[in-house]
Amino acid sequence: MQIEDKTVLITGGAGGIGKFLVEHFSGVANKVIALDINKAELDNLQSENKNVSCYNCDVTDFNQVAKTIDKVIEDHGVANILINNAGWIYSAPLINMLSKSDRKHDPETWRKVIDTNLNSVFYMTSCIVDKMISNRTKGLIINVSTISADGIVGQSAYAAAKAGVRALTSVWSKELAIHGIRCAAYAPGIVDSPSMDEALSEAHIKKWEKAIPLGRFCSMEEILKTVKFIIDNDYFNSKVLPIDGGLAV
Repeated sequence: MQIEDKTVLITGGAGGIGKFLVEHFSGVANKVIALDINKAELDNLQSENKNVSCYNCDVTDFNQVAKTIDKVIEDHGVANILINNAGWIYSAPLINMLSKSDRKHDPETWRKVIDTNLNSVFYMTSCIVDKMISNRTKGLIINVSTISADGIVGQSAYAAAKAGVRALTSVWSKELAIHGIRCAAYAPGIVDSPSMDEALSEAHIKKWEKAIPLGRFCSMEEILKTVKFIIDNDYFNSKVLPIDGGLAV
């Protein structure tokens, strides 16, 4: 798919990997639209990138998503590429044996992880694809899974959500191909990003670097190259492309 005349919509677009993708595609795509729940970060993104259109949206709220997509289409027409980048990493065991009070995984946190990483993908994709089909717009849905989808200790909610994303990618690729819409995903390992720097201590960073065959984390530039491959290769469909340095082998 040639991107020069296309509109790209990226969720979680005001920070981290999402912002990195937004800033790149703003220089090559026809239009770039960023959705994010963080109004302050969206304002900063808008001030730094005049050719990016920003919309404040909680992608875990279906009604808010539907209204935002209607507004986006009113302003810019139907997006050609949706990158479901918004997500939230959380780690906790099912039963915390070190806890002196309630040892069970917090159900509210479970719901938040599922809402942010799985339900948001369903909400965004259903709203965008409905408009694509109505307008006979060929398009591409890019989802983000993770190597955690195969099961990593301490990530019940996150693994379940990302495994769900992987399943949706497979289902949608088969359902939507007849409409000229591809659906694919990539599954990163540990990415050297601001959110990961905040989540991991120096000791944990060194531990994970030793576990990765290539001896380092994935860079955001390498995530960008993966996304560009999915966009450029019109025959790439349904699959989840791992980008983990061999960690999951």
